[in-house]
Amino acid sequence: MTQLVDDRVLAALLRGGDSPRPTEPVYTTGCWYARLCQAALSATERTGALSALFADQSPELRSRALTKLLELPEDIGLESLRTLAPLIGRLRRRHQLNLLGIEALAAAIHLEASVYLSVASPRLEEALRTEGLSVEVAPESTRRLGNAALLSSLPDLDAPGSEVLTALDEARSER
Repeated sequence: MTQLVDDRVLAALLRGGDSPRPTEPVYTTGCWYARLCQAALSATERTGALSALFADQSPELRSRALTKLLELPEDIGLESLRTLAPLIGRLRRRHQLNLLGIEALAAAIHLEASVYLSVASPRLEEALRTEGLSVEVAPESTRRLGNAALLSSLPDLDAPGSEVLTALDEARSER
């Protein structure tokens, strides 16, 4: 089954991470792609949740990731609004979503895709389920650390993630 990934999952893929289902086709939406481009290209001026994914890298790694982003690899699909717009118009009658959400819903329906989100989006999740589609939201620990592949390779120290993150925040504030 095709997988539709949001901007943060896409950023992780472009930085060398694995897709949720490595053997299946990967797509994203125009809005998620545009939002990621906007964030990545302004990563050195300001850092938000998306731009920090690029700003925190060495200049060499950031350059490679930006090249991939600006020349989206062939194995990452992007459905045209020319195709999705009529479906978006019909879906507006049933779902109260913003442009980002309604495009994602239309793309998922058109592609018959499972959707992978980095953060919860209750309205989009409800709309996807109403339309009979699968949606998964990344666990908070992988969102916070930004790299599920790295996280899965670490040893299990049987420490709650929230305690580790709190300790890290406290250590940073002491600097």
